[in-house]
This record gives sequence, C-alpha cells and structure tokens, in this order.
Amino acid sequence: MGAVSCRQGQQTRVAVPRKQSGNIQALWPRGWKSLWSGLGIIRSDLEELWEPLRHQCLYVEPLHPAPLLVEKPLSEWPVPQFINLFLPEFPMRPVRGHQQLKILGLVAKGSFGIVLKVLDSAQKAVFAVKVVPKIKVLQRNTLRQCKEEVSIQRQINHPFVHSLGDSWQGKRHLFLMCRYCSTDLYSLWSAVGCLPEASVRLFAAELILVLCYLHDLGIVHRDVKMENILLDERGHLKLTDFGLSRHLSQGARAYTICGTLQYMAPEVLSGGPYNHAADWWSLGILLFSLATGKFPVAAERDHVAMLASVTHSDSEIPASLNQELSLLLHELLCQNPLHRLRHLHHFQVHPFFRGVSFDPELLQKQPVNFVMESQITQPSALESMPFQDFDCDLESFMVHSISSLL
Repeated sequence: MGAVSCRQGQQTRVAVPRKQSGNIQALWPRGWKSLWSGLGIIRSDLEELWEPLRHQCLYVEPLHPAPLLVEKPLSEWPVPQFINLFLPEFPMRPVRGHQQLKILGLVAKGSFGIVLKVLDSAQKAVFAVKVVPKIKVLQRNTLRQCKEEVSIQRQINHPFVHSLGDSWQGKRHLFLMCRYCSTDLYSLWSAVGCLPEASVRLFAAELILVLCYLHDLGIVHRDVKMENILLDERGHLKLTDFGLSRHLSQGARAYTICGTLQYMAPEVLSGGPYNHAADWWSLGILLFSLATGKFPVAAERDHVAMLASVTHSDSEIPASLNQELSLLLHELLCQNPLHRLRHLHHFQVHPFFRGVSFDPELLQKQPVNFVMESQITQPSALESMPFQDFDCDLESFMVHSISSLL
C-alpha cells in the first residue's frame, strides 16, 4: 500500500495518475474534496473527521482560500467517524483479541509504514504484520486502493500466492497480517547472483501459473518484482504485496503509472493505455535478471527517463543463455503488448518448458535444494515486545528498532 523506495536505491516504486492534456496530474492536490464528495460526507462530517489529524500539525487543503494549520490534543479523537471510512475491509477488533501477539522485530520500513515480525503465542506461529498509518492513507488519497488490496487478497486462493491471514484497524493504524517468510527472491538473488537454469525454469512456471490465475479473475498485479516474491520453507515462491493491484476486466484499459521503474512495461511508463500484458513484461525483466545476474536496463531517475531507456535500448540477451531461454525472454520483452506471450497454452508448448508439467502440486514436489542452502536467517533485532494494543507507540518502536539494527 503506497509508494516504496526499494533496496540500495536501485528501484523506485511510484504511482502516478493518468496523463491529461500532456500533463501528469498530481497525486492529491484536489484529493480531499473529491474523496469526501465521493463518500457523501457533508462539511460538518469533514470538520469532525479532521480532528484526529490536528495533533499532527499538518498543513492541509483547506475549506477556505488560505492554508490552515491546526493542532489538537491527542485525546479528542472522533473514533466512530475515523473507523467507518475503513470498513468493512478493516474491522475494529477488541484489544484483548490481540493480546497474545508479541513483536519480535522489524522486517521492513517504507514510506507506506512498517512491517513487523510478530509471534502469535496462542497459535505458536510467526506472522508478518504490515502497519499503515491512517493519516498517510488519507493524505495520499489511497483509501480506495487500500481497501481494494484487502478485497483482492480475500478473493485469491492459490498455492503460489502469499495469502492474507487477517486485517483490522485501530484508531490510528491499519493492520494486515500474513504468515512470515524468512527471505524473498531478491535476497536470494543478491546472495547468489544468477540462478541455475533449472531454478529459473521452475520459478518461471510457478509465476506463470499465478499470473494466469490472477488475470482469469480480472486482476492485474502491476508490481511483479523479486522483492514481492517470498520463498516458503521448502524454497517455493509466494507472490505478495497487492498494494498496487486492481480489478481490470478483460478488454478494459488502465492509465495509472505505477509499479517499480525497472520492471515497468513501456506502455505503463508512457501513461497507458495498458492491460494485463504489462505483468508479462515485468516477468520478462525478472527472469532476465535471475538468469544473467543483472537488469536489462539500468535504473533511471524517473519514469520519463526510464521510458527513453527502455524504448531506445534493445536488450541484448547474453550468448551464454541457451536458445530456448533467449527466445522466451524476447517474447516476454516485446515492445508491442499485443505480441507478448500471455496465455498459459503458449507457455505449455514453449521449447523452454519442454517436459514441465504446469501443475502446482507437481511443481511443489520439485527439489530446490540450492535455495534452502542459500537462505540466511536474520537474527531478531529486538527482544520480544508485547503487542499491547492497536495504538501502541509504533513511531517510538520504529526508532528503537532501526537504532538496534545500526
């Protein structure tokens, strides 16, 4: 949910609305008024809803011509109104329902919020909990996107998708909980460099099944990348992070420039129109990187520069790759989305997948020993902390966690 700056400054995840009259519309210059009018909230409701934001001392788009700087003590939160906006995707849960949760450490921090490693004492299982401040959701006008992320994940049931375990809200934060995985594909790739061809073939087959499944449901992921692919305890893939996904029926088109720059299809970088075929370009970038140890095009500072690089750079496939894999990469990284590989039967008969059964159960039985040997378990940065309530002082926790990692 939201924009994330990726590891090592190599990639930037962006979300820019559609192009209008040659200009890119800003994310939320007029977002507040349109958001409230879309929800049918009258002015008195709006003024009430602003109360929880006042203690943040934020400049906001005003109801009057001049900017307004307001401040209010933390104790005056209008709980009902600030909860209703996020229902039903984020139900309110009683505090005692999560007293068995204990924070073990910090998994990741981004502009959207943080991801915590949490132990559920009752289930004796470890989970990852994404924590997103409500204020940031409203500031960035991503309420609909937030709720659609939960809606999409509740619709999905696939062995190669990291399923959502639970979602709820507190007064100040939204919470999404799922099973914890100790590593992701990016960490593996960073540690070992290019992967063996057999592993590239296996991972490709698993991701093809996932993307075909999502597209058949009318869902486009829009952020397929190594960081969003977790590895389970057996070394198989779990696609995660549906924060930029959306429902897109067959034949429909999208225009929002979103995703991670180095993985974006040219039609996305140009502001559309685009459709589900954009995910197959991202898969091509991912497989190229896994097989060669590098990206086909270097990262640029913004989507305009990236589009120029992608458009004018003919990605050279290294001669060291076999002919079948080279053919697959050329067919995925096709500038024209109409000519890009996209249907399951095209992959099933492709020479690179000769002898591969596109059956999830059979794929999961294939050994990935080198993945298991390469996985590095990171030690917990913190001693166990009780997850005291929905609105524990997460800002202080973040500061303490990060300082512990330094």
